[in-house]
Amino acid sequence: MAKKKATVSSKKLKGIHDLRRFFYRNETPIYFISATNFNLLGADEWIKGFKFITYINCFDGQHPNVFTPKEELPHEEFQSIEDIVNYLLEHKEVVDFIKSRGDGGKALFLMFDEKTEMLAKQLGLEQAFPSAALRTHLDNKVVTNRVAMKADVPTVPNVLTKVDSFETLRKVSKHLGSELVVQTPFGDSGHTTFFISNEEEYKKYAGEIEAEAEVKVMKRINCRGAAMEACVTRHGTIVAPLMTELVGFKELTPYKGGWCGNEIYADCFTPKIRKKAKKYAEQFGNQLRKEGYKGYFELDFLIDTDSGELYLGELNPRVTGASSITNHAVFALADVPLFLFHIMEYMDTDYELSINAINQRWHLPENIDSWGQMVIKHTDDSILQITSAPRSGIYRMDDSGKLYFDRMDTHRRAVETEKEAFFLRILKAGDYLYEGADLGILVLRGRMMTDDFKLLDRSKAWIDAIRNEFKATEIAAVPHVENRLAEIGGFKMM
Repeated sequence: MAKKKATVSSKKLKGIHDLRRFFYRNETPIYFISATNFNLLGADEWIKGFKFITYINCFDGQHPNVFTPKEELPHEEFQSIEDIVNYLLEHKEVVDFIKSRGDGGKALFLMFDEKTEMLAKQLGLEQAFPSAALRTHLDNKVVTNRVAMKADVPTVPNVLTKVDSFETLRKVSKHLGSELVVQTPFGDSGHTTFFISNEEEYKKYAGEIEAEAEVKVMKRINCRGAAMEACVTRHGTIVAPLMTELVGFKELTPYKGGWCGNEIYADCFTPKIRKKAKKYAEQFGNQLRKEGYKGYFELDFLIDTDSGELYLGELNPRVTGASSITNHAVFALADVPLFLFHIMEYMDTDYELSINAINQRWHLPENIDSWGQMVIKHTDDSILQITSAPRSGIYRMDDSGKLYFDRMDTHRRAVETEKEAFFLRILKAGDYLYEGADLGILVLRGRMMTDDFKLLDRSKAWIDAIRNEFKATEIAAVPHVENRLAEIGGFKMM
């Protein structure tokens, strides 16, 4: 009897070449469902059958693989990205779109919860991520600290404890000095990181701190932020190169400790720091695997500028706002982007890879080109309504600083020189602006900051030019508007 011919999915894939072919020939519908398609921008170019399902259509219907429902259905005010995702999964247009593409499929999310898992299952979608419960558990900054201890990854000197008063704070942190940083278990972009050196400063945040069963109390250090993305696979942890972080720039964010962008370039930080970060990310990823986690994650590192020590800051067990930079650098394009290794863990196909070879290759200087991105927020404490907003696409700035829309494109790779930039618009005409609302993301070739972490003049010029493309008017104090402070634009979108 003749042997049954093996299907593509039943063959063990060997190496990068096989992975590329596997995804180019993919027949499984794969969806990224989120507020925007920013985090996995370009994924559709690598995977046949990949579609974005978004609430905001950043490309005004011109992106061929973005599906956004046309009708706005009644819903509770969105308090989070999870709310947006769940709204989409219950929307008839989305349900019909998914069903029209065949049974089954894989679903990826930036953020999701237990309701998301239930809705996806009802649609016959398999979630391509660890459970929401595990992600939430690991996302807890106190838990992250304990995972780091198991992985032998150093953290800033700290204590994990209940704080019920300023006196208690002082008592438990005697060994950390008088300048402290207190973090509650959950929060993003500086919203729940508090700098405290006296009782008056403590009182500003006492309610939030005392409401927690445990907080992280750290010694305050002079530091620079760095970020590194990685992926836990069955063969080990793949680690991308270290990136800088843009943090707290008043031109970009109203939050003192708020993340507002990244840079990647070959000699980012010293060789010693890069080597340590790579080692720590591998150790942390291997410990995550022991905790039951697999797939994409990102680590924030803190570099003590006084001692030169490298410490783990926090964990993001997901794709992040930095993922677009990681997945479009030369090292990723020469092999495959990091997110493909993540998806491969959920594709029910066996494969072989030399993790050490990939990690060594990805960290070679010749495989790292220079890019940066800036997340532009509304920084004023005001409520406005947008009357005109710039299109997503490629912009050009002339020598006089004047900005021009050059051409429509869906990809940052279309940026050819440092006089061009790719802008992904988030908020559109008719939307409301609140303090902290994301206007959009600006991506440029080259550096964003000086070596001492100050914004370059060219970065400031681009920020100002894009801001000036948004026109908005003040609105009267209207109850239905005042009550929408957490609606789209009022919370972190990346």
